[in-house]
Formats: sequence, C-alpha cells, structure tokens
Amino acid sequence: MRSKISLASAALTVAVMPATAFAHTGAGGASGFMHGFMHPLGGPDHILAMVAVGALAAYLGGRLLWLVPTAFVTMMVAGGLVGTAGVGLPFIELGIAASVIVLGLLVALQWSLPAIGAMALVGFFAVFHGHAHGTEMPADVSGLQYALGFMLATALLHAAGLGLGLGTSRIGARSRLAYQTGGAAMALAGVGILTGYL
Repeated sequence: MRSKISLASAALTVAVMPATAFAHTGAGGASGFMHGFMHPLGGPDHILAMVAVGALAAYLGGRLLWLVPTAFVTMMVAGGLVGTAGVGLPFIELGIAASVIVLGLLVALQWSLPAIGAMALVGFFAVFHGHAHGTEMPADVSGLQYALGFMLATALLHAAGLGLGLGTSRIGARSRLAYQTGGAAMALAGVGILTGYL
C-alpha cells in the first residue's frame, strides 16, 4: 500500500510541475515526447477525466485496478491514431466534457460496474481524449515519441487517481463522503467545462 501511495505522490508532483520545467526539449524525438507529455496536462478537462479513471478503478478494485486504466490508454491511442490520420470525429469537446461529468458522477455514487462495462465506458470516452491529442500534434515532431509522451502523462494521472482512491478507502467511515465530495466536484467542473465557465 505504501508503494502505491508513493507512486501516486510522485505522479501528482509531476502533474503539477510548471510547463517551464520542460521548456528545453531539444529536437526530434525529445521534442515530440515532451509535446505529447505536456498535452494532457494542459487543461483541466484531460486532468480531471484521467484522475477520475484512476479513482474509479480504485473503488472497483481487484483486477479492475489495472484493467480500467489500461482500457483508457489503449482506446486513447486508437483515438489518437484516428486524429493524426485526419479523420474527423463529431462532438469531440462535448465528449471530453461529458467524460468529466459522467466519470465524476460514477466516483461520487460509487456505482458497481461489471468489468466489461467499466472498460467499455472509459474506453468510449478515451477515444475523444485521444482524438484531441492526435489532431493537436505539431507537424514537426515524432508521432511515436508524441504518443509515448501522452501515454506516460495519462498513466501518471491514472496513478494519481488510484493513489487518491486507495488513500480515501483507508479513512474508514468517512471514505464514502470523501468519494462523494471529490466525484461531485469533478462532475461540477465538467459542467463548467461544458458551459465554458472553466
């Protein structure tokens, strides 16, 4: 348990580091990697959704601790490939905002989902996030390195959500209230993103 919490702490530290810390990125692969790494960290919509995926996995527990984040990352890469290929996908911004709302509500209500349902749901939303990453990839960077960058950033955000969720489950009787408060705050932030207030 301590190792999981330490991993989450490290992920949070990386996630909140200012972009200036990564300003000297070099060229080619390094530049592509850092562009990709910073993209999910550039907006609250991506951050909240990816942390929510980790928190969702934490309370579902068991094998879903790794299956849910893996499903998200896998389908995000698929969405990224579609985006870089120039294939349009409707309602990208709506899908991203909806992911924050829906995943926040799932965390708040702690709904019990079967494995396939949880994986399908996060995978569906991941396509929108991945498409946004893919279409916003700079033309002069390595696509592979860019993808590795946003996959690592996403995994770290999932780890942060896992750490928060696992830590919350250790506070006993107040854990449900903590999940409700955190999930509701995420969902409200999603509404703010959807309406343009955030």
